[in-house]
Amino acid sequence: MATQRLSDFAAQLLPGQKPLDKITQKNPDDIVITFATRTPLAKGRKGGLKDTPLDGIVFKILEKTLQKSRIDPQLVEDVCLGNVSDAKAAYYCRAALLAAGFPITTAGSSVNRFCSSGLKAVQDIANQITTGSIEIGIAVGAESMTAGGDRLTRPFVDDIMNANQDARDCMQPMGQTSENVGKDFNISREQQDRYAAESYRRAEVAQKAGWFDDEITPITVKLDGKDVTLTKDEGPRWGTTFESLNKIRPAFPDYGDKSTGGNSSQVTDGAAAILLMKRSKALELGQPIMAKFVGATVAGLAPRIMGIGPSIAVPKLLSKFGLTVDDIDLFELNEAFASMAVYCKDTLKIDWQKMNPRGGAIALGHPLGCTGARQIVTGLSEARRQKKKVLVTTMCIGTGQGMAGLLINEQV
Repeated sequence: MATQRLSDFAAQLLPGQKPLDKITQKNPDDIVITFATRTPLAKGRKGGLKDTPLDGIVFKILEKTLQKSRIDPQLVEDVCLGNVSDAKAAYYCRAALLAAGFPITTAGSSVNRFCSSGLKAVQDIANQITTGSIEIGIAVGAESMTAGGDRLTRPFVDDIMNANQDARDCMQPMGQTSENVGKDFNISREQQDRYAAESYRRAEVAQKAGWFDDEITPITVKLDGKDVTLTKDEGPRWGTTFESLNKIRPAFPDYGDKSTGGNSSQVTDGAAAILLMKRSKALELGQPIMAKFVGATVAGLAPRIMGIGPSIAVPKLLSKFGLTVDDIDLFELNEAFASMAVYCKDTLKIDWQKMNPRGGAIALGHPLGCTGARQIVTGLSEARRQKKKVLVTTMCIGTGQGMAGLLINEQV
């Protein structure tokens, strides 16, 4: 099948044309991003969004998206919210969009593909536009980890638990899967701490230089009964070093001694939003075209090592378009744990300078359903700064999956 896809793709190329030339061409039916933004990322349970529940966070990001994009709300046909932890997310999405100023004709829904839910929401809206179901939609990724995580509260039913080991392994908590990756692939505590230290260093450099300013929309919320305006991420810990990280005790001693609170993603609240439509519609409306959304794909793997999902999803995505890792200018790879980030970087042979140049979830935080959309916002901002074109965003997903998306920056 993969060989056939490549043959079909190659047959569409003009003589002398390379696969990269094909995907960077501009066509009226391209799915494009005309606006992308995010809230500051706040520390879960003690940060700026601790008193703002999920519906409030979604309302804030949709209100700001409507204000700043200047899209006519009557034209927006659907809003899809990526969220992991709240079964009522679809209710919150619909109510929040109506409160934010969208009309009753704007529909709302929620999707959950674990940590890639924000990217899945983008894919959902893009696919609807491609098939003609809608013309304009907004993808949102949002999470209030203050309200709780996604831990299972009971074992699966006996029919599942007795079926096979892979099914039982879906019960493993994420910390255990991180330790599995470290053990199975000999990724040492030192490697993980050094990776985490670099994530913090990069985030500190980016924050001090103001690189996040164009991707973050300040929001005003209630905090301890007072109005407070949040303007910057709370996760970066300036001055973090390998030596300081190396002193932190293991976070999951029942499973291993390599993953810690310093080399794992932080518990965080936040949201991101992305406005999508066809290129022809964007030109008709005078909307600025930020990027072309080329496509996304998902791949499965053993649940016990779920963190290495990007190493499976990225090659699958690139093969669909005849590309290689060397064709990609920037990678935004989710740092759920340093163990998986190190493994994926080395296995995919990604130049580290191309990967997470502003740091990732270890330093910035990982609001589960938000991150897949947040990576797009951050990646496009960095692509503009560096004047780079081709961006891949990729996620590891609980229960053993990986997801990856391909975008072309058009504001070079």
